[in-house]
Amino acid sequence: MPLSLLGKTRRSSALSALMAALVAIPLVPVASPAAADARCHGMNRLRVPGAQHQVATCLDDLTTAGTVASGHTDQADWQGLHAAGTRNPSGVPGIQIDGYFADTSTANPTHGWNHDAQFVIRLPERWNGGLVVAGAPGNRRQYANDYTIADFVLAKGYAYASTDKGNVDANFYHDGKRPGDAIREWYHRMTEVTVAAKATVARRYGRQARRTYAMGISNGGQLVRWALENHPELYDGGVDSEGTYWPPGGQQRNALTYLPVALREYPKYKATGDEQAHAAMLRAGFAPGSEFLWDFNYSVLWDGTQRRYREEVDPGFDGDLDAGIPYCQSGTPNCDADYDYANRPKSVHDAVRRASHSGRIGKPLITVMGTLDTLLPIRVHGDAYAQAVREQGRGALHRYYRMEGASHLDIEYDMFPDRMRPLLPCMRTAFEALERWTDRGKQPPRSATVPRATSGDLVNTCAIS
Repeated sequence: MPLSLLGKTRRSSALSALMAALVAIPLVPVASPAAADARCHGMNRLRVPGAQHQVATCLDDLTTAGTVASGHTDQADWQGLHAAGTRNPSGVPGIQIDGYFADTSTANPTHGWNHDAQFVIRLPERWNGGLVVAGAPGNRRQYANDYTIADFVLAKGYAYASTDKGNVDANFYHDGKRPGDAIREWYHRMTEVTVAAKATVARRYGRQARRTYAMGISNGGQLVRWALENHPELYDGGVDSEGTYWPPGGQQRNALTYLPVALREYPKYKATGDEQAHAAMLRAGFAPGSEFLWDFNYSVLWDGTQRRYREEVDPGFDGDLDAGIPYCQSGTPNCDADYDYANRPKSVHDAVRRASHSGRIGKPLITVMGTLDTLLPIRVHGDAYAQAVREQGRGALHRYYRMEGASHLDIEYDMFPDRMRPLLPCMRTAFEALERWTDRGKQPPRSATVPRATSGDLVNTCAIS
């Protein structure tokens, strides 16, 4: 859910400013025609089912070590998602296919296409028989997982596919005909790119993928949960890193219940150390000990997240305003700091229910989440979803690792390395545990709260037991 990360600590760097600054990058082939003929024979005969437009290119390196230079990714789309010291593999030649599916929205400017529902599919020369599918976190685009997920799995030999989820940028809520439609489209686009990528893989390599996994961070983790609940037949398992949880019940806590509290109470706590304001924050779901992260999240994330997601499901709250009034003070008419989700009309709860999760997963799922997550507090999103899975009788298919000291964005680790740990290496460790679970039947460690390591390379290693 939350949102693309911005990586700056001033209000002026709020999500809308960042997304507006993202620029389209043209596709520039880097392999010579002779090399392409030898290594990517038949590339131009590949057709992605359902694509309205596609461009295939033979690349010397499908990882970001190569695609940054060749223009086949966009660094701005990964901003804030990994710690500065993260090490990634490189040197994976193969084919990249960029394109888009039919859509009526036009917010994604990548490649000058001005067309949403864009996707990327990468087909390594040395294929291990598997496929990994991801959806963009936040309101980012199809390249958002390139550094965090794609490099890692491509180096293992997996084919890789990702979608922009069908509506991008800070005004994603403009898409759709009725409240909740934009989020519902995310789920459709995840299924769409999975089906198309599986067919494309089969055409390229002459056989079906042996394993297909879903992976995602934040809103991408939300997609993994929904996919394994609603279309388990398409996947063999998934890794959900700090996914957003939308419970179906109107009285259950969600992002629209704790964010107004944060917008209303944090300024009082910051100004005077108000104990009542602090207590209200904790009751809303924020973790004790996360206070040092509250200012960053208030300045960069909470306000835009609340207003835009509230506008998506409840546009009537603020009348004709477009996603409310930024940083308004409690008591201001139509101010999101005073939003009361529990007492909003049934139509609002119905819109959220359409986007909600049941917990009824049909394939193995591993969840990793930071105990200090201050955008998606762990009690509201991670703990509550794990409980929903258990209540559906699917606990044997789920492992849930609560990583002490991790928060929502790994740039927060760079800001406070003495108090935190990044989450990305834990997601990668979880993926390898999922491989062993689905390939060899080796059960992962039991769900647990994992203490923060105090030595070693925290940026690149993580134990989940």
